Amino acid sequence: MTEIATILQEKGLDGNAELWRRRLEKVTNSDVEGALSEPAGSYSLRRLMTLISPAGENYLEQMAQAAHQLTVQRFGRTIRLYAPLYLSNYCSNSCRYCGFNKENEFKRTRLTIDEAIEEANIIAAKGFRDILLVSSEDRKFVSTDYLAGLAKKLRPTFGSISIEIYQMSSAEYARLFASGVEGVTLYQETYDRRAYESYHPSGSKSDYDCRLRTPDNIASAQMREIGLGALLGLADWRIEALALAEHAHYLIKAYWQSHISFSFPRLRPAHHVESSLFTHSLGDKNLVQMITALRLCFADAGLVLSTREQATLRDNLMKLGITKISAGSKTNPGGYSGHSNAIEQFKVDDKRSPIEVAAVISNQGFEPVWKDWDRAFLGNQDD
Repeated sequence: MTEIATILQEKGLDGNAELWRRRLEKVTNSDVEGALSEPAGSYSLRRLMTLISPAGENYLEQMAQAAHQLTVQRFGRTIRLYAPLYLSNYCSNSCRYCGFNKENEFKRTRLTIDEAIEEANIIAAKGFRDILLVSSEDRKFVSTDYLAGLAKKLRPTFGSISIEIYQMSSAEYARLFASGVEGVTLYQETYDRRAYESYHPSGSKSDYDCRLRTPDNIASAQMREIGLGALLGLADWRIEALALAEHAHYLIKAYWQSHISFSFPRLRPAHHVESSLFTHSLGDKNLVQMITALRLCFADAGLVLSTREQATLRDNLMKLGITKISAGSKTNPGGYSGHSNAIEQFKVDDKRSPIEVAAVISNQGFEPVWKDWDRAFLGNQDD
């Protein structure tokens, strides 16, 4: 058993929901006030539990103000902009919440490297220099060779290239790093083992422990950025937040060279996905609570928000600790060029153009940043 798996098991964060619900219900207003008085950015499981507790809902304004101040102190008044590029909706998994589920019947689409570059050029023409390559589990087509070749061709245009794909080995990630990929996002989806088994009935992704140890592989490959998250709506969000934080804390201690970021994806309508399957919906108020609590416990973590959320909410969340945000996103292969009517992974909610989102960022008193860093900082730009 991996170290993080042992940590979660020993603390009951991979399945003992009732234990944690009882603890959360016992938190008092006085406890929350004490947690808020602790140094901003300091993490302990107890402190985070206190801030995300039902009692913590009474202190959202104080949490929001403190989160804003801490974010400006650590990151300045900047918010990075990025765009996802979907490469394939072929999939070997049967995740019950995903439109790409292999059991769903629809015409599947894959982008050749040339087609992916055409899409990327459209993204670049909108101003982006930060791109996220996304794919379902389509290993035979979206292989390591494919990704390495694509990354090398994108490097002259994009200052930052990240991936959000199936789990890989440390050697595979190392090869992609050498090709110009410096960040990997991988959601555990849910840290509850029983829920995980239910939502992932077949495919390689059904292996909970393999999924859980993959961020270790990412960090071992010297990746600069590791993106973590849980798909909010699959299990109790409060317990997911605690497990997510323990995972991040473990990685920060074990792999100092990698920067950790959190994403907050909530379930969205998708092709042939029945919303009645999901009974742990997370409202806007508690999303704010989760975002601000994690900021107050992890001062230097990136906080990422996608176009899953509706425009007004995104505008308000920008001020509470968000450091990176997508805009103008298409969640289907070929979506930017319009050459394909491929099925989306999920439906986006904020459909504003990148320029419109950038204008809102500016109006909020922040600076929209289209590019994060130069390739020279990666040390492998001449490979």
